[in-house]
Amino acid sequence: MPRFSQVRIGARVAGAAVALLLVLGAPLSGKSGSFGEPFPAPKFRLEWVSGDREQLDCRFSAAQLALLEKLNRIDRGGLAALGKIVVPDRWDLPESAYSPLPRRFTWAAYFPQAVVVSKRLQAFAAYEDGRLARWGPVSTGAAGSPTPGGLFHLNWRSPGRRSTVNRNWFLKWYFNFGNQRGHSFHEYELPGLPASHGCVRMLSRDARWLYDWGSPWKLAEHGRRIVKRGTPVLILGAYDHAAGKPWLTAETLDLEAAALPAEAFALAAETSAERTGEADEPPLPPHAGTGDAPRRPWTLPPPPLQ
Repeated sequence: MPRFSQVRIGARVAGAAVALLLVLGAPLSGKSGSFGEPFPAPKFRLEWVSGDREQLDCRFSAAQLALLEKLNRIDRGGLAALGKIVVPDRWDLPESAYSPLPRRFTWAAYFPQAVVVSKRLQAFAAYEDGRLARWGPVSTGAAGSPTPGGLFHLNWRSPGRRSTVNRNWFLKWYFNFGNQRGHSFHEYELPGLPASHGCVRMLSRDARWLYDWGSPWKLAEHGRRIVKRGTPVLILGAYDHAAGKPWLTAETLDLEAAALPAEAFALAAETSAERTGEADEPPLPPHAGTGDAPRRPWTLPPPPLQ
């Protein structure tokens, strides 16, 4: 698929592009065969575990524990305390086979790099030309401080910063995507549910990978105009705090949740007409705050030639 640089488009053209994207951009299932992979889709089950971390370490290898962190959306320290955990029926498949997000995503194919975050599934996926490059668990905003949804871009990064909310919080591998309120991806504790102040928490290894992989914005020499936006970030869905963890239900244990809903594109398209001209908007000074960021203006690339 040929790639095109992003251009400004008027409200009518933007609406037409969004409508076409809704048709062409339906994600493909993450099951086997998306790229001709020979491996089957794994099955999952719930297993009871004791609260003894040492027993858990003896029961599973380091590689298996790393996968369990992803499947259960929690870091190593909290696994044993869950009581029951999601376990695959086999451990020998590529990591992409276990992803709750699709291995191929047509929307992401419009860009060399793209990041998708599902708040409902508490997972992220990074794509290269529409193909899954990496996935992992996240912890998005708590009920009182939700992570905003919509289309954003990676802006600027830092190997580590102190939070402006609490100076005792040190945020490693910080990559900003909401400059006005300081929303970012960064390493921090994953408790197995949305618990942040609006940022997207990640496992240490995933945060470091994104820090190295993602592309930041490029600013004009005076630093007050965006010359080129960074890697696009699409944040989708909503987490039902009353219903609890969807990855512990039969609906997601069989990977049927791999298909991102088409409604997600409609959500991103709602304000497409007015979300233009960000390149002329002077960026605010970078900071590491948290909270609810306003939606940023954006434009869609033209559809591919057929």
